[in-house]
Amino acid sequence: MNFEEKLKSGKFVITSEIGPPKGTNIMPHIEEAEHIKDKVDAFNVTDLQSSVMRLGSLATSHLLIEKGLEPVFQVTCRDRNRLALQSDLLSAAVLGIKNLLILTGDHTVLGDHPDAKPVFDLDSISLLKVVSDLMKGKDMAGNELDGIPYFFPGAVVSPGYEPQELQIIKMEKKIEAGARFFQTQAVYDLVAFEKFMEKASKSGVPVLGGIVLLKSAGMAKFMNENVAGVNVPERYIKMMAEADKKDRPKVSVQIAAELIKGMKGLCSGIHIMPLGWEKYVPDVLDASGF
Repeated sequence: MNFEEKLKSGKFVITSEIGPPKGTNIMPHIEEAEHIKDKVDAFNVTDLQSSVMRLGSLATSHLLIEKGLEPVFQVTCRDRNRLALQSDLLSAAVLGIKNLLILTGDHTVLGDHPDAKPVFDLDSISLLKVVSDLMKGKDMAGNELDGIPYFFPGAVVSPGYEPQELQIIKMEKKIEAGARFFQTQAVYDLVAFEKFMEKASKSGVPVLGGIVLLKSAGMAKFMNENVAGVNVPERYIKMMAEADKKDRPKVSVQIAAELIKGMKGLCSGIHIMPLGWEKYVPDVLDASGF
C-alpha cells in the first residue's frame, strides 16, 4: 500500500523529514532515509525550510522515488508566483510525485538571504484550491490541461494555538479547498492535543501529530517564546537542562517516545521533524515500540 492507502486503511502512519543539503551532496540524506524505510511510510522533503537556500524539494523527491521510497513533496508559496507553482506541480506529477504538503512558508527575513524578495502570490488555502482545480483538468485561469495530474494533497495545522477554535476554522477551510490529510506543528502538550483532536476528528480527515526532537533547553525556551502554538512543558525543559551534552540526544529520544506513545490513540499517525538529527529517528521509533 502507498501512503494514501495506508491512511485510508486506518493504519497508524509514520512520516519523517528529509532536509535537502545546502549544496549537491544529497546521497547521505537518501541513505539515511533508506536505512529506516521499513519503519517509515513516507518522507517529507522540505522546501527551503526556515527560508534557508538549499537543494530543491522537487529534485530530492524525484531521487527518493528512484530509490523506491515515497516522498511527500512540500510546496511553499513564499518563492514562486502562481505560474511557477502550477508548473512545478505539473512537473511533480510527470515525475510520479503524488503526495503534497501545501504551506504558505516562512518569511524570507528569517533565513540566510534576508534581502530576498518574498512572493506570496498565493497562500496555502488558495494553493490547495489550485491543486484541486488542476486535478479537475483546469489551471487557475480556467484553461484546460492536456493531461490531468493526480495528487494526494495535505496541509498543516497548529493544535497548540489558542484559541483552538480558530485553528479548527482554518482546518475546515483547508479541507474545503482540498486538503485530504494534515500534519501538525510540534506537539509537547498531550492534554491540549487530546482536546484539539476531539474537535478535529469530527472532520474525518486523518491527522498526523508533529514530533520535533528537542536538542537543548535553550531550543525549548526559544520555541516557547517565538513559535506560536508551541508550548514545551517545564518538565521537558528541565530534563534537557540537566542532561550532559553527550546525553541530550538520549533524553530527546526519551521525550519524543513518551509523546508518541501518548498520541497513539488520538490521531492517525505521527510526523517526525528531526531538524538535522535524522540519525536518531531509528532510536525514536525503537523507543516508541515501532
